[in-house]
Amino acid sequence: MEKLKMHTPDLAEENYKKLAALFPDAVTETKDENGNTVRAIDKDVLMQEINAKVVDDGQERYQFTWPDKRKTIMLANQPIAKTLRLDRGKSVSRNGTRGGDINSENIYIEGDNLDALKILRETYLGKVKMIYIDPPYNTGNDFIYEDDFSQKAADYAENSGQTDEEGNRLVQNSESNGRFHTDWLNMIYPRLKIAKDLLSNNGAIFVSIDEHEIDNCLKIMDDAFGRNNRVGMIVVKSNPRGSMSIGEIANLHEYLVVYAKDIYEVHIIGHKLTESMEDEYKYEDQNGKYRLLGLRMRGGFWRRQDRPNLYYPIFVNPVDGTISLQKDDTFSEKVLPIQPSTMEDGTWRWSADKVKRETAALVARQVKRKDNYFWDVYQKDYYNREGGRRTKAKSIWDASEINYQNGAKEIKNLLGPNIFNYSKPVYLISKIIEMIDFEDNDIIMDFFSGSGTTAQAVMEFNTNGGKKISFLMVQLSERTEEKSDAYKAGYKTICDIGEERIRRAGKKIKEETGADIDYGFRCFKVDSSNMKDVYYRPVDVKQSYMELFADNIKEDRTPEDLLFQVMLDLGILLSSKIEKKVIAGKKVFSVADGYLMACFAKDVTEDVVTAIAKEQPFYAVFRDSSMADDSIAANFEQIFATYSPQTVRKVL
Repeated sequence: MEKLKMHTPDLAEENYKKLAALFPDAVTETKDENGNTVRAIDKDVLMQEINAKVVDDGQERYQFTWPDKRKTIMLANQPIAKTLRLDRGKSVSRNGTRGGDINSENIYIEGDNLDALKILRETYLGKVKMIYIDPPYNTGNDFIYEDDFSQKAADYAENSGQTDEEGNRLVQNSESNGRFHTDWLNMIYPRLKIAKDLLSNNGAIFVSIDEHEIDNCLKIMDDAFGRNNRVGMIVVKSNPRGSMSIGEIANLHEYLVVYAKDIYEVHIIGHKLTESMEDEYKYEDQNGKYRLLGLRMRGGFWRRQDRPNLYYPIFVNPVDGTISLQKDDTFSEKVLPIQPSTMEDGTWRWSADKVKRETAALVARQVKRKDNYFWDVYQKDYYNREGGRRTKAKSIWDASEINYQNGAKEIKNLLGPNIFNYSKPVYLISKIIEMIDFEDNDIIMDFFSGSGTTAQAVMEFNTNGGKKISFLMVQLSERTEEKSDAYKAGYKTICDIGEERIRRAGKKIKEETGADIDYGFRCFKVDSSNMKDVYYRPVDVKQSYMELFADNIKEDRTPEDLLFQVMLDLGILLSSKIEKKVIAGKKVFSVADGYLMACFAKDVTEDVVTAIAKEQPFYAVFRDSSMADDSIAANFEQIFATYSPQTVRKVL
C-alpha cells in the first residue's frame, strides 16, 4: 500500500523535475552562499536547447517588479503541512439547522487565506467558476497580511507557527512605511497566483479596489493572469455624496477589475434587460418578439475605404420588405450603406456571405429623412435566445442600489447596529454573478469574505429557480476590538460575524421564498497537520524515541479530522457526500457514494477489510499498522486482489 503524503505539493520541486525531464543536460550542481553543494540549471545549455536568449539580472527589459517579488513567488509555491478541520458546532445543514447533518455543499474556512488556498490548490484545481475578492485597499489606515519570507520550503513540516497566539497575522500598513506599496504587493501576489490555478478555464476573477492601489492592481493582475486576459475595468459609483475627508476632489467611485483565466474560453453573458429595454421588442413574427437593429455600421470603421468588402448593394422587395443580394423584378429597390447626414459611402455590419446565409433574419423598412423616404436594412434581433436575452455589462455602474451604505444597512438589519460597517451591498455581488454563464454545481469563491456578502448573494441567486451554485468562503479569524459593539454583542472575531450573517440571511431567505436550496455550510478551520513530525521526517527521529511515536497521528485528532485531510490529499471535494457505516464494529466512512472508503480504527479484522473490498471503491484508506494481527496484514493485498484489484489502497 502507498503512503499518503498529507501535505501540500512543493511546486518549485515539481517545476524543477519537469525542467530536468525536458532538458536533462541543463541540470548541474553549484555551491550556495554557505558553501553547500546544491542543484542548479546551466543557463547556457538552456539557451542552446530553447534557442532563445535568457535575460540576466541587471539587463534592461520591460517588466513589473518590486522588492521581494521573487520571494513572493517562492512563497506561493512553498509547501505547508497543514490541514482543514471540521467544526461541527458552527456548521449548518442544508435546511439551515446549526449543528445538524453535514450535508451542505457550501464551504466556510476560518484561517489565513494563503494557507487555505495552498491546502485547496490540488483538490480545487480548475474547479472554481468565479472568484470575487475585496482585499485591503492599502489606504494607510487598514491592515494587511504579513507573510513570512524567512521560512524555507524544506521546513514545511514545521510550518505551523506563522500566526500569533490569537491566530492573527495582520499589521497596520501606514503611508509613512517606506515599504508601503511593496508590502501590499507582497501580500496580494502569491494569493493571486494560486487563485489563478483554482479558476476553471472559462472562469473569471473580480477584484474590488479604490484609487490607492488601482495602478498596482492592474499591473499585478496583468503579471499574474496576462494582459491579454484583462476583460475590463468597471467604475462603481459607491458613494454618491462623495468622500469629503481626503484630497481636493470628492471621490464618488471605486473600481471593479475583471480578468479571465482564458479570454478565449470565458463566457461573460452580461445582464438581464431592464423594462425599457424589453419595450424595444415591439415586433413579432413566427419566431417570436424582436427588435430592429440597423445593418448599416454606425460607429468605428464605418467608411467604405476602411472596409471596402463590406460595401455592396442589397435589393428590397417593396411589397413585403424582404431582401436579396440579386436584383430582379421582385427585389427591385437598391439599398447601399450610405451615411445619411453626410451622404458618404459607408459599410454594412455583415459580409455578403453572412447576408446570404441569414437572409431570413433581415428586413427592410422605409425611413423618412427630411422630406424623402428611403429604404434601410435591419437585423431582426429576437428576444428569446438560449440562456435568456442579455445586454452587455456596462463600464459604469451607478444604480442607487449599489450605494455602499446599503451594505451597512443590510448588516444592521440582520445583526444589529455597528457590527460591521464596511460591507459591500448584496446588489453589487448579485450584479457580478449575473454576468457569468453558470452551470449546476459551479463554485464561487471569496477568500477575503469579511461579513459574508458573497455567500448571501449566492443563496439569493439560487432562489431564482435556475442554476444551483455553491460558495467557498475564506476569512482570517481576525479579532474584533474589545471596546467595539461587535465584541460586546458576542462576535469575538470577523468569522463570528460572517458565519452568523450567513445563518441569519439563509433563515430570512427561506422564510421569504420557501425555496428548496442549500441554506447551510460546512465550517472548517486551518490547523496544523493531523500527523506527527515522525510522519514527515522519520529519519530525524532517534531509534530510542520510536516507541513514543508508535502512533503517527496526533492524540487530539478525530477520525473525521483524518477523513478530510485524506480527501484533500486525494483531490476529493470537501463538499462531497459523506456516509458513516459500522462494519464488524468498526466505523467506516463512505465518501461520494463509495468513491472513497476509509477506516481509521485500530485492530481492523479480516471481515472489515473484506467488506470494504467487496464495495469496490476507487480508493481505500487505512491507518498504518491498524490490522488486528500479522495474518490479516499478510492477507490484505490478496483480499483486494480477489474482490477489487482495481482499488487504490493507501495508508497514513
